[in-house]
Amino acid sequence: MNATASTVKTLHVSRLHLVAVASAVPVAREFVHQTLRHWKLDDYAADAALMMSELVSNAVKATGFKEAQPKPWQITARHVMAIQLRAVGDELYVEVWDRSSVEPVKQTVTAEAEGGRGLHLVEALAKDWGIYRPPAGGKIVWAMISLTKLPSPALDGSTLQLRVPDDLEAPRGPVREQASIALMQRVLDGLHRVL
Repeated sequence: MNATASTVKTLHVSRLHLVAVASAVPVAREFVHQTLRHWKLDDYAADAALMMSELVSNAVKATGFKEAQPKPWQITARHVMAIQLRAVGDELYVEVWDRSSVEPVKQTVTAEAEGGRGLHLVEALAKDWGIYRPPAGGKIVWAMISLTKLPSPALDGSTLQLRVPDDLEAPRGPVREQASIALMQRVLDGLHRVL
């Protein structure tokens, strides 16, 4: 009788819903640093935070406000975005969902250009990256980093709570649920590929 050894992969997921405003970028960076500290993956925080910053900046450009400080009553479903960190086994995924169907495009940049380097940075730091179109709608732009050590959060029943100012919290409702469903679909699709 032969016993087949199977590899067990752990799954860690943390997500946050935000309003697509410029201040979402530093909030997303802090979310990455706090989550990876909790998962004991501090060594990956700088690269993951930079990738998250670039992906969130693109989502803000695609669906966000042009003004720095929109009034709460100006926030609509169109302005909701979601960010997610997902560690599956030895892979860490940085994921950003927004409602826009427009794909980000790598731009040709010159040495003098002040912007347009975001996806080039993501491509340089990530093992792989791409765009996923969930059945729930919108798009998820993702980047993956290979891990040399596995996440090891304390198994004390605690959860990581990142306090977000109330005026930056995405409004509750169908679009927030759409973002959660879209990100969860990406998790499930990833699990199907593993199994």
